[in-house]
Amino acid sequence: MDMFANLAMGFGEAFAPQNLLYCFIGVFLGTFVGVLPGIGGLATISMLLPLTFYVPPTAAIIMLAGIYYGAQYGGSTASILMNLPGTPAAAVACLDGYPMAQKGRAGVALAMTTIASFVGASLGIIILTAFSPLLAGVALSFGPADYFAMMLLGLVAAATLAHGSPVKGIAMVLVGLALGMVGTDVQTGQQRFTFDIPQLADGISLVALAMGLFGVAEVIGSINRIKAGRSQHKITMRSLMPTGKDMKDSTLPMLRGTGVGAIFGALPGAGATIASFMSYAVEKKVARDPSRFGKGAIEGITSPESANNAASQTAFIPTLTLGIPGDATMALMLGALIIQGIQPGPRLVTEHPELFWGLIASFWIGNVMLVILNLPLIGLWVKMLSIPYRILYPAILMFICIGVYSVNNSAFDVLLVMIFGVFGYVMALLKFEPAPLLLGFILGPLMEEHLRRAMLLSRGDAMVFLERPISAGFLAVTAALLVWAAVALMRQNRARQRAAALAE
Repeated sequence: MDMFANLAMGFGEAFAPQNLLYCFIGVFLGTFVGVLPGIGGLATISMLLPLTFYVPPTAAIIMLAGIYYGAQYGGSTASILMNLPGTPAAAVACLDGYPMAQKGRAGVALAMTTIASFVGASLGIIILTAFSPLLAGVALSFGPADYFAMMLLGLVAAATLAHGSPVKGIAMVLVGLALGMVGTDVQTGQQRFTFDIPQLADGISLVALAMGLFGVAEVIGSINRIKAGRSQHKITMRSLMPTGKDMKDSTLPMLRGTGVGAIFGALPGAGATIASFMSYAVEKKVARDPSRFGKGAIEGITSPESANNAASQTAFIPTLTLGIPGDATMALMLGALIIQGIQPGPRLVTEHPELFWGLIASFWIGNVMLVILNLPLIGLWVKMLSIPYRILYPAILMFICIGVYSVNNSAFDVLLVMIFGVFGYVMALLKFEPAPLLLGFILGPLMEEHLRRAMLLSRGDAMVFLERPISAGFLAVTAALLVWAAVALMRQNRARQRAAALAE
């Protein structure tokens, strides 16, 4: 009964006019940036982060969350119509969505992705509602040593389970930890790593770092990669109607995709992109005729779409209840809460119930809004694909500079944005992912705080991390992940050596 009472309170908060407005703004912007290839929800959230300083915490988080899961809805549109994924998670939709469009079934593909997105998101919200309070209740028994070990596990998991080399992921985490230490030490009052630059006394701005790594770097990387085009497919309301066979063939794939997405969404370092690819692989494995995939199989779009939207919802479970973000977008959500003076973690549910339950209720409202936005307004989203990027990208850079300057009225922050933008672009060229860096930057100060607190309580005895069962368990899993990453790296090196030997 408590859950229903909490949900009733949450809907009361979510239906407040201001929160409804920001929910609509979030899902509309999310759909817009999801449709346009090369921008994505992460860069948009980075750009709009300064706006959250001037609105109440609940409205701010509702808007940012709306952008996040709204982008998952819109990401498949360009994939289906132009074979250009709007978001990384929507890349799978190109495999069967574009062939469906080539066969004259673009409307059906768009309608089914919207339905699958709604089903996946709805079931993901139910899982989020059921498990978040339980996990938060368990986490209330955690001590400083447990929190430190848990955050360490989150960072290592994000680094080793992310795309690319685990060594590169860990290296980016360490860079993020180092950047997070810049500024004034809270306990001693001493400045660290500021190099006598007064503007760094308060540390590096999260907004400047995020906008540079994900906004400016994305624009630089997309300028020569993506060409503006115009979809040749004419979408009418009649063409959106799926057949009974389409619905029948999609029911079980949507449920399987939701299950895969719910699991991977809650894991640090996994997220919607991995969930989409994994669900596609599952469908191909269980299909009676795997050869249909890649030629317009309806299951090839509905399962991944339900997976990435379920993952978008369950990703909030560790972020809100444990203060452990699973990916870069969740790290920005965590940063937005911290900027608002709210500490994410198990006490969030009890100390700020209106924010927690209001956010969950807004997910239901936002997903209904997204169905309304995606089906009747599909013609509008198709037209937006023809916006010239020579106009779009300079405007994005201008808004980034205005946004970061407005936070502290500091030209130095604008300079930082450009530096981090170039740095992020170079790292992308070298196949270093920026997401682990952002996770390290945000979690680093929190880890340091809990480490110091644990050492003070134990009077300098480091064995406290092994004596407590919870922290010892987290450390054991962390060590296992590091061993697994090392073994995987050795196997890759041996495979390269064998390939080189055969080539000679």
